[in-house]
Amino acid sequence: MSRTTSHRTHNQILARQPHYAAVFAALGDKTRLALVSKLANGQPHSISELTEESELTRQAVTKHLRVLENAGVVRSKTVGRQTMFVFDGRPFKDADEYLRFVSKQWDGALGRLKAFVER
Repeated sequence: MSRTTSHRTHNQILARQPHYAAVFAALGDKTRLALVSKLANGQPHSISELTEESELTRQAVTKHLRVLENAGVVRSKTVGRQTMFVFDGRPFKDADEYLRFVSKQWDGALGRLKAFVER
């Protein structure tokens, strides 16, 4: 079987589709993308810091952060009375893996279509 750059088999990638879907769904919202951008500097941020310069309430930001956390894009840690959030890039590597897999599938399909049309 063909392998991707991360050495997962075709069946392993297909088995992980729910994981990939969760990551893409979490990133499919402009507010969550903005939060990811703020966290991408690698520094932990509190909900208060992430709410600054936003029209959203702390509760709304917290809900968005929980979606990102459930998808593995951010991690939280309680420090004293504050919850700190930090970016986790691993799901982006997973998303890249899946996009490369899909791209390879499309390249193959287009190659077959081209060969068929040229016959």
